[in-house]
Amino acid sequence: MGMVLDLKEELLVLIDGNSLVYRAFFALPLLRTKQGVFTNAVYGFLTMLFKVLKDYNPAYVVVAFDKSRVTLRTEEFAEYKAHRRPTPPELREQFTILKEILKYLDITYMEIEGYEADDLIGTLSVRALEQGIPCLVVTGDQDALQLAKNGVDILLTRKGISETEKYTAELVMEKWEVYPEQLADVKGLMGDASDNIPGIPGIGKKTAIKLVKSFGSLEKIYARIDEVTPERIRNLL
Repeated sequence: MGMVLDLKEELLVLIDGNSLVYRAFFALPLLRTKQGVFTNAVYGFLTMLFKVLKDYNPAYVVVAFDKSRVTLRTEEFAEYKAHRRPTPPELREQFTILKEILKYLDITYMEIEGYEADDLIGTLSVRALEQGIPCLVVTGDQDALQLAKNGVDILLTRKGISETEKYTAELVMEKWEVYPEQLADVKGLMGDASDNIPGIPGIGKKTAIKLVKSFGSLEKIYARIDEVTPERIRNLL
């Protein structure tokens, strides 16, 4: 598990802005002002934000946003997230409003060309831990579970905007049977429909987990491909 950090009491909350805004938009009816400005996503996001601030009383908060759909991943794999529909116009205008509100609340938000909110959150969590600052990642995206470790917990949003489930590294291992950092290898094998990642046809979650547990990583599986049994799975690989 690595060394146990002597963590300070202060906490950094890292919020996946896109994930929470989308969740709020689709969970709530299309609220709007008298002037016709849509506000449901902003209202839902702020409801979740204020609940997290009340429950965890963090010393620091950063909200991360995707800058655009073109990222380092689409450069490598053009089909990445290609099946997703464009952002609804009723939602698109709410991002601008939300960023103005965050400025007013003196809450830092970040977006960097070529990177997703996930990348910024992952980087900030590592840099914070280097300084002994524990982190809580707030998102609806299960991909964030790979960031869980001693000092980094993941608060996953569930149904609507009120239910959440907190994951420690131990809980991730209990539910997935692999270390959090091995989840990328599992997803690589089984694929991920939500991100349009194909994986290997015929290999599901159980087989993917079994392979990663046995060999350690995707690279090690292919380095020792002759040892993979049964033959059917080897042929699929």
